[in-house]
Amino acid sequence: MHKFQDVALRRVIRTLLERAGSEPAEAAQVSDHLVDANLRGHDSHGIGLIPHYVHNIENRTMCPNTGLTLVRDGGAVMQFDGGFGFGQRVGAEMMERLIERARELGTVVAALRNVHHLGRIGTYAEMAVAAGLVSIHFVNVTGHPPLVAPYRGSHGRFATNPICIGVPGTERHEPFLLDMATGLVAVGKARVALNKGEALPPGTLVDARGQPTTDPKVMFPDDEAERGAILPFGLHKGYCLLFAAELLAGVLGGGGTSNPETHGLDTICNHMLTVVIDPASLVDPEWMEREIDTLVDYVTSSPPANPDEPVLIPGDPERMALEARMADGIPVDPVTWDGILDAGEQVGLPRSEAAALLANA
Repeated sequence: MHKFQDVALRRVIRTLLERAGSEPAEAAQVSDHLVDANLRGHDSHGIGLIPHYVHNIENRTMCPNTGLTLVRDGGAVMQFDGGFGFGQRVGAEMMERLIERARELGTVVAALRNVHHLGRIGTYAEMAVAAGLVSIHFVNVTGHPPLVAPYRGSHGRFATNPICIGVPGTERHEPFLLDMATGLVAVGKARVALNKGEALPPGTLVDARGQPTTDPKVMFPDDEAERGAILPFGLHKGYCLLFAAELLAGVLGGGGTSNPETHGLDTICNHMLTVVIDPASLVDPEWMEREIDTLVDYVTSSPPANPDEPVLIPGDPERMALEARMADGIPVDPVTWDGILDAGEQVGLPRSEAAALLANA
């Protein structure tokens, strides 16, 4: 495994994205989002995505330097189009608008359609909680073959459709941040496992014949007919949440759902339904803080089943990973790193220059 400091990676990825056509501000924003995902332990949504992004720029299914477009403004209900721009830029621009509107009206519901990969959805919830607001996000995916089988099914019909919820913290406790795929794993985690030569846990995947497997290669076959599928988490309950995200993001979002007509574009297109709430419009802020503190204290006081694994709250694993990786560096497997360097060479960033950027960061 390679290990890099975040400053070095930001510099390399920012330069690579500029060579791929992004203006400096956009390149910096996307680079920061990706590296921050790695810092928080979400390698599936980090710099390993760069080869896919370069591929989609080159096949013109992703458009650098494209910002958010307001389609309809109904006050507390807004609709936006991403123009197939970088999701990291478009998503942040939308959240800035929603934070302002929620402060004004108390709540806002927004639909975002036709945006390239939004990246780690927790980033947008973090923007809301930093402003003292609650946010709820449902996301679906079109543009490529489905990856997750329905409950009792064996072939993919959905993407990994994340759901994310952020609630502000208090003076004593960190924010609540739930950010999860509704498949048992994000497809990026299967990619990371494949690159590392690791198996996935039993019960995570089935092969093209519907048989259980631990081999992540089934998600990246040479022949599409041999593609396996990720299973939904939580059996029928996770499947229902997966289906709900498809409906809320794809239908209410206005961009469409995972159906055969949307599978052949060789890209990734996200649609997202977001709700942002100012909690002060519903409850007394002091009472809210006391109630959160009381609840978190009670939950985390449960004696751990394993003394080495205390009870955590959603968001703690990311905070723990951030602390460790800021100190020790970000691990990147050789296959992933070679893929990034290859993508750099495609857009005019030679490996020797990338090495110099790492050394001089």
